[in-house]
Amino acid sequence: MTETEQELIEALRQHDRQAQRQVLEHYGPEVFALVARLLTSREDAEEAYQDVFVKAFQGIGRYDEQRSSFRTWLSRLAYHEAIDRLRRKRQSMVYYDDCYADGLSDEETAETLGQPNGETVQLIRTALQHLPPEERAIITMFYYEERSLKEIAYITESLPTTVASRLSRTRKKLCRIIKMLQS
Repeated sequence: MTETEQELIEALRQHDRQAQRQVLEHYGPEVFALVARLLTSREDAEEAYQDVFVKAFQGIGRYDEQRSSFRTWLSRLAYHEAIDRLRRKRQSMVYYDDCYADGLSDEETAETLGQPNGETVQLIRTALQHLPPEERAIITMFYYEERSLKEIAYITESLPTTVASRLSRTRKKLCRIIKMLQS
């Protein structure tokens, strides 16, 4: 953590409005992107975004810089806020079943997902909508936000090995969905 970040955290702990504005400007777009990828409506994403920062500013005393970066801590709050909203709504969506991803090799998955071009990127975006929110979150944090397995594990309250396993399984699932979309 840089000295500037430490000063910002300390100012937040003193409920400094300028520090809150700085946090919103610096971390706001990333937090909004995360909740927007998980929630289906922009209105829900905007409400979740606001609630994340209210919780962050009120709960700043619980932030422990020894356990994670401030960015990762905010992402954890955002992830849980979005997942909680989805659970409360109990949206009745049909997601792609795990059993269809069985038997797909890692090589076949890498071949389908490995060479990004305009068409592939669009297919991946479409395919992501067929995944449950938790799987969509892991994919977006790993690929879009370039987070480490350790960071994702902290955010989702899992073990890094569990995240790696879920990531592998979800990549295979995405590959199958893309193949179905292409046919």
